[in-house]
Formats: sequence, C-alpha cells, structure tokens
Amino acid sequence: MKIGFIGTGVMGKSMVKHLLNANHQVTVFTRTKSKADDLVALGALWSDSVSNLTKDQDYVFTMVGYPKDVEEVYLGANGIIAHANPKTICVDFTTSEPSLAVKIYITAKDKDISVLDAPVSGGDVGAQNATLSIMIGGDAKTFEELQPIWKILGKTFLLQGPAGSGQHTKMVNQILISTNMIGVCESLIYGVKAGLNMDQVMNSVSTGAAASWSLSNLGTRILKEDFAPGFFVEHFVKDMGIALKESKAMGLHLPGLEMSLNLYEALMAKGHEKSGTQALYLHLKEVAGASRVH
Repeated sequence: MKIGFIGTGVMGKSMVKHLLNANHQVTVFTRTKSKADDLVALGALWSDSVSNLTKDQDYVFTMVGYPKDVEEVYLGANGIIAHANPKTICVDFTTSEPSLAVKIYITAKDKDISVLDAPVSGGDVGAQNATLSIMIGGDAKTFEELQPIWKILGKTFLLQGPAGSGQHTKMVNQILISTNMIGVCESLIYGVKAGLNMDQVMNSVSTGAAASWSLSNLGTRILKEDFAPGFFVEHFVKDMGIALKESKAMGLHLPGLEMSLNLYEALMAKGHEKSGTQALYLHLKEVAGASRVH
C-alpha cells in the first residue's frame, strides 16, 4: 500500500516503523525534517509539504497535535482534502473535537474521499509494541477495508459508530484517566510517606481491585523518578478541555474532570507542559507536603 503519514511525534514515529516493517511504502511529512531522519534511514520517503505528500497515495494517516492542526491539515488550502485523489482513504489518529471530525467527514465525502476519526490510547509503550487501542468513527465499509492496517498498529480496534464517535469514545477514555491519575499519584505519595517498600506494595495493589494501566505503567515510572513523556501534559490538558467542552454542550457537570484539569493546569504553570502525565505526582507531592521522593 502507498501510505502518507503526517506527524511523526512520540507515537506517530513508532506507528510508521510498524508500517515500514510490514513492507508498506510510507511517505512522511513533519514540520521539522530532522525529526524524520531515522524513519528515512529505515526506508520511509520524505515529502516537503502536506499537499505534495497527499497526491497519489492510497491512504493518508495523520497524528498531529491540536484540533487547529487537524483543521489546517485536512481543510486548509494546502491540505489533504484539497489535494487528495478521489477514493483516497484518510485516518486521523489525533485526539480532536468530535464536531470537527464530523465536519471533515462531510467535506471529504463531497469529494469522494473517505475519512475515519481514530484516536488511540496506550501511550508510547502501546505505540512501540503495536498494542494500541484504536477507537474508530466513520463508515463500516471503510473500517473493514482497513482491517490489515489496524492489525499492524493495535491490539484493540473497534468501530464505535458514525463520524465523531471515535473522538467521543476517546473522551470517555481521557475522563477515566483524568481522575485515575490523581488516585495513582496520591496513593504513591501516601505509601512513600508511610515508609513502605513500594515494590512490594505495587506487587500487591496492581493485581487487585485497584489495578489499572496507569498504575502499572506510570506508577512504576514515578517510583523511578522518571517523568519523561509517554504522553505530554500539554496534550492531556488539551484533551480534558475538549471533554469538558463536550460535556457542557450535553448539559453535563463533571466535577472530577474539572478538578483534574485544574490540577494539570497548575502543573503546566510550573513548567511541566512537556513532561509525561505522571509528573502530576510532583505537584500533588508538593501540595500534600510530602518530604521526599522514593
């Protein structure tokens, strides 16, 4: 397959590697060319613009930062829809706004271009190990056609409904994580302060009713004082903002989500926008008055 891939960040880069390993022809574009040098060394082709990359591809995949980036990449004058050939299939892996996903789907359909919104969950580890959960919105026929691709990139890949449904499902995912991360951080602060052997504690609690992906994957990083990003704080704040906006539009008040967003905004204010989401531990540790890190 001839695949164009726009955005090769923390997760996108690993996804491109899997596609290359599956012997697909992948052309990449990212704003800073040097960030794709290792992919080119592995066999990826380089394109100098979105418009040039989009021409003559069977599939175009995107993994960019914010809704404004998604809108520019798809709907801009130099974007995908303006330059893709009819019958091209596009997949947006970015976590973005459900309403924007619907807008892109409708605009693309008028030009006989298919678009799926397919945000993912699993962080850098999931992308590296091809175990991502892919939440997909759009037409069933297009979803089925991409079965070979889903199997290369993820472990769970489910069609959630029409356009926008993938993004709504990702909001459910992010709301779950938002308050769970508070619990993970506060529990570890408590355990460390109590003088417990935290390796032993983790062996016990990670296999019981309190088990979670965040505890097993990010809790262990916290205890190693590893706050490098598997998923950027600034992107999580963006996602929670979208979830809160959508909630309010549906007449919902979600106090847990609001609390988590406020805590992460305070963490960003301390300069941790490029840290991993587990860096919330540092802010909550300071708030709690804990005196040391394990």
